[in-house]
Amino acid sequence: MTSSTPYDVRDAEVIVVGSGLAGMTAVLQLAPRAVTLITKTAGLPGGSSLYAQGGIAAAVGPGDRPEDHAADTVAAGAGLVDAAMAALLTRDGAAQVRRLLADGLPFDRAPDGSPLLGREAAHGAARIVHAGGDATGRTLVTALAERVLATPSVRVETDAFAVDLVLRNGRVCGLLACHGQGWVLHRAPRVILATGGIGATFARTTNPAEATGDGLAIAARAGARLADLEFVQFHPTALAVDADPVPLLTEALRGAGALLLDGQGHRFMPDEHPLAELAPRDVVARAIGRRVAAGEPVFLDLRPALAAKPGGFPTVLALCAEHGLDPFAEPMPVAPAAHYHMGGVVTDADGRTSLEGLWACGEVACTGVHGANRLASNSLLEALVFGARVARDVAERPLAPLPPFALPRPPAVAADVSHILLDAIGAEARSALYDGAGLVRDGLGLLAARRKLDRLAAALDTLRCEDNDAEAPPAIVRHWGEARNRLLVGRLVVHAALAREESRGAHCRSDHPLPTPASMSRTLTLSDLAGFAAPLPGDAACCIL
Repeated sequence: MTSSTPYDVRDAEVIVVGSGLAGMTAVLQLAPRAVTLITKTAGLPGGSSLYAQGGIAAAVGPGDRPEDHAADTVAAGAGLVDAAMAALLTRDGAAQVRRLLADGLPFDRAPDGSPLLGREAAHGAARIVHAGGDATGRTLVTALAERVLATPSVRVETDAFAVDLVLRNGRVCGLLACHGQGWVLHRAPRVILATGGIGATFARTTNPAEATGDGLAIAARAGARLADLEFVQFHPTALAVDADPVPLLTEALRGAGALLLDGQGHRFMPDEHPLAELAPRDVVARAIGRRVAAGEPVFLDLRPALAAKPGGFPTVLALCAEHGLDPFAEPMPVAPAAHYHMGGVVTDADGRTSLEGLWACGEVACTGVHGANRLASNSLLEALVFGARVARDVAERPLAPLPPFALPRPPAVAADVSHILLDAIGAEARSALYDGAGLVRDGLGLLAARRKLDRLAAALDTLRCEDNDAEAPPAIVRHWGEARNRLLVGRLVVHAALAREESRGAHCRSDHPLPTPASMSRTLTLSDLAGFAAPLPGDAACCIL
């Protein structure tokens, strides 16, 4: 190896990347195997799971059936849901939630101990299980994080930024990561990506800052198959304040009776869809988005929901108060924001990707259960179900010895690169993607976004340093790596959105407003992205382990 960068090698049976619900579920299911959990956050838990307000959808109530839940999932997905996978999700999901209830996790319950169930958009029954009112994600993943940290077989590596997979002949042999003090090669025959979504690649999002699409970018650079990247769900009711990320006003509010009002105080959703405020998310988001784009404010009147469920929305009340707003006195201003990615790394029912030794679960994966539009509160369910399925599949596979493979050269960034410069590139990229591939798209806007993202990617690449030049410290390299991932993910989303010349679910093309009869899910790899010819990590020989 010719680089002077400090380098350490650490071995594990399994590497899990990501500290949200999917990753921690997989880690706990894998015990007592030697697992290394890698997260770029400062501690556990991390990711979007922590901020999930809505709850977990599961057919556990009287008279409800997994088959009914699956039918609602298929209907919401606008023709692209894999019906068999939806049936698997809802069947396994109901069993998983019942086990968690029996295990004593702190779900909201009635006096008789049964779970309190809410209803959300496009669900035909009240089947949303909550914990801590509207703090379901935080309550659940905090409890799981305590269990992970107490599991002796798990090594938790915080403040560790996953950079690239290491390959030999298409087989995953480990993961290169930038830690706070230097570079580490995590050598393992099995890697699980549970890195969450891509919301922070957009200028306006409900996702936390760490949601920069790292897992999707890592898998793409390694040559994995990807699918449905154009389908980005915009949450209809993000609080319209100057914040990054923007606070989310959970869909459970509308399920409990909150009403959407235009600038004149008129309730407009009954004119848009028979289900009114409980219409599918893409319908509600575009109805709000049209008005906001025309300069008209839109408000969510929380008072009916707050009266119906006193004490049921402590997170929402705290968020409003933080921004000087009183939802008891007046309706809250709202606007759509990037929220959830239905596309991702293609997997089978057990989370296996197209690369040997690589699994994916949670939002980074594309299992086929969401189609073109995710059903409300199916995201935490997916994390639980497929985190467990991935762990079971990994545990059942024999542990084969690793072949010799090339030690990868870490990316080197020039010493004079600053956080200010990288922030500017990242901000431009986020604006380009939000403007060109936002709630409503067209060919001209997408082409403009592609040109800008290509230009920014080329500019970022010039910040690498040559051999023997001074290199930037790990913090700058991590910042550069996140910008690289943002740009790659943005280019992939735009590429997929240009290719889909129809409107379907969360993908709305004003120049192609109708769905096409023969529409289907579409897969791609990085080789399909025009003008991109980067070598795969590990292809160039350095020294052999």
